Amino acid sequence: MPAQWTADQVLALAPDAASAKSGRGLATRQKWISLGQQQSVIWGECQGSGKNPYQAQIDLSEPAFRCSCPSRKFPCKHGLGLFLLLAEQPGEIVETDPPAWVTEWLASRSQRAEKQAEKQAKRQEQVADPIAQAKRVAERQRKVSAGIQELRLWLDDRVRQGLATLPQESYQMWDTIAARMVDAQAPGLARQLRELAGIIHTGADWSDRVLERLGRLYLLIEGFERIETLPTVVQTDLRTQLGWSLNQEEVLTGQAHIDLWLVVGQRAEEEERLRARRTWLYGIATHTFALLLDFAHGHQPFEQNLLPGTYLEAALVFYPSAYPLRALIKTRQEAVVLPKPPPGIQSIASAIDTYSQALANCPWLERFPLLLQNVIPRREEKGWLLQDQQGVVLPLSRRMDATQGWQLLALSGGYPLSVLGEWDGTFLTILSVWVEDSYYGFGN
Repeated sequence: MPAQWTADQVLALAPDAASAKSGRGLATRQKWISLGQQQSVIWGECQGSGKNPYQAQIDLSEPAFRCSCPSRKFPCKHGLGLFLLLAEQPGEIVETDPPAWVTEWLASRSQRAEKQAEKQAKRQEQVADPIAQAKRVAERQRKVSAGIQELRLWLDDRVRQGLATLPQESYQMWDTIAARMVDAQAPGLARQLRELAGIIHTGADWSDRVLERLGRLYLLIEGFERIETLPTVVQTDLRTQLGWSLNQEEVLTGQAHIDLWLVVGQRAEEEERLRARRTWLYGIATHTFALLLDFAHGHQPFEQNLLPGTYLEAALVFYPSAYPLRALIKTRQEAVVLPKPPPGIQSIASAIDTYSQALANCPWLERFPLLLQNVIPRREEKGWLLQDQQGVVLPLSRRMDATQGWQLLALSGGYPLSVLGEWDGTFLTILSVWVEDSYYGFGN
């Protein structure tokens, strides 16, 4: 069982700040009636306001949580408190035989895993009717083509009129054409159009950013109109941008990449009760990045929980792309903690060169992972920067508030540190920081 979980890694799993604060309050031995552990499972009973104590348990191999409390948050404050207690006072949780309520939970988890594996195997064995599938693809291609032609005319009109009048236009203008793209079965285009509407009122340089996005839309249109002449992976990238989704079972039939993967960063975002979480992995042997996407509605838990700063031996399968980043876990072992920061690119110039090469292969990359070593945070009038030893600087995200900026500077103490961030072509959003052998999360 890992012996070096940190409080930052545990708190990164909290669904919100209130849960993190409440969990911190329960991270003391006096709050627990009983505690125990066996191999990779820990459990405890915490007395709450009710007659019976709440039973919390954690399978550290994922980690996975369960608690008998009525909270709809996941993990709840009891799970967080128990995990924090393990991270900060591991000697308080003694090795013992698990009670019945723990063994029953483990047995049910094992049964669910077996059933899920059986269902997945059956789905992979089923062969879809190729004729019916070809008809569905052709019908969607027809609808998307009609929508693409309508979007081209709309964009021509916008550019012909110029961008200066856009701030006076209502949101309805953007929403109408976006809704038309949804009808044309191209939801990816609808998302980009609605994002464009939000850029117009976000700073003095809005026109440059709008023009860049319009150019990418034109590139999508040009690519789709000659899609049959392009390489297969480029066709897949185009369809993904338009909103075509690939079946996970189909993806998992691809080549598996086995490595020791470091969970280098994580960020969760919420929009209209749909929570999305991006988890970045880095292959130690292959020097490859992988992106795992998880989605959950409301307070429902994410399907998988990976702690930044931990390692896991796993086989990943990447989604087809001209520059593969998104992946699925096919098989995995228990996560472990190693007292070692990840290797990184030494200079910012080298990192941007890597990004440029990736963008040449796939111009649709919205976020690109940059793992930088020996950089120092700086504060200037326009915002926060990272500077490498060659004096090259990289601007940090405008969304970084003053507290995070000063926290980053305090962690560095004026000395170089290692960071993992998402680069969007203009700004870097920091997700993780390593100071010597210690990990700190900035992802939420």
